[in-house]
Amino acid sequence: MRTALTELTGVRHPIVQTGMGWVAGPRLVSATANAGALGILASATMSTGRLRSAVREVRSRTDRPFGVNLRADAGDARERVRIIVEEGVRVASFALAPSRELIAELKDAGVVVIPSVGARRHAEKVAAWGADAVVVQGGEGGGHTGEVATTVLLPQVVDAVGIPVIAAGGFHDGRGLVAALSYGAAGVAMGTRFLLTSDSTVPDAVKARYLAAVPRDALVTTAVDGLPHRMLRTEMVDALERAGRVRALAHAVRRAAAFRRVSGLSWTAMVRDGRALRHGKDLSWSQVLLAANTPMLLRAALVEGRTDLGVMASGQVAGVIEDLPSCRELVDRIMTEAAEVLRTLPCP
Repeated sequence: MRTALTELTGVRHPIVQTGMGWVAGPRLVSATANAGALGILASATMSTGRLRSAVREVRSRTDRPFGVNLRADAGDARERVRIIVEEGVRVASFALAPSRELIAELKDAGVVVIPSVGARRHAEKVAAWGADAVVVQGGEGGGHTGEVATTVLLPQVVDAVGIPVIAAGGFHDGRGLVAALSYGAAGVAMGTRFLLTSDSTVPDAVKARYLAAVPRDALVTTAVDGLPHRMLRTEMVDALERAGRVRALAHAVRRAAAFRRVSGLSWTAMVRDGRALRHGKDLSWSQVLLAANTPMLLRAALVEGRTDLGVMASGQVAGVIEDLPSCRELVDRIMTEAAEVLRTLPCP
């Protein structure tokens, strides 16, 4: 199936595996690439040294195109861009809108730039700045998310910009791919569906928690970092939602100490980052610390298997997923289903 996405990135199928922190590592990304889809390596939870070695590990496992996801607001974003360029990565994706200067730097080096957005105005902005394509996530998607459903947001963005649009939020099968294409999208991006594959390194017990979920279990809460965040209900989420300001602050300080040990950041640097996060937002200091520590909360669940101490970002689609195929099995299944749906559509 050829679309503007496959033409732009050089992949065989119009499917993107999103750059999920602690999940989208070399094993998952290379398995996705070898299946003919676009795998995106998550760099936000990696040091720059680890990012370079991870890119090289993916390259050793596949000769197919893949991408790297970056945080545009990271202090070392330009160093990460340099690594992407030097290592010959095909695609750079962004969780937040990158600056005009970052887009230009990547495009000058021949890197395809695909930011992720959750609103029409953000898509229009990055398109005007030169982005090659855009991922649009509706409110069904996992992690930080908006209020507008994919079926409402997607056609708005398709009509507003003249670059390929990739649909995210609520996709897991061939029917969804066909639906997205019918709205004018060039493909679909999936996070939770790729997390729930046999190639994902998430512990089996944690995958079982996802598989046991129903759609309403993937709730949106502001208790973690003050921003709408879709995740599975866990003991940690319940505790944060029940906690008063004093308990929440004490918990946040404990998690901050753990994050400092892992990240190597000084308390001064963490306070500086906290002030930047708090700027312009009505967040308590406990929420600021938790926002800075969200990667550690995700790591506790998705790497260490401690669902009692961590959070589990999840799209609502977790409630309809029932198995753990390999990436190749998943991609082949989606494309077969899509072809069957297209074949059986009534003709005028």
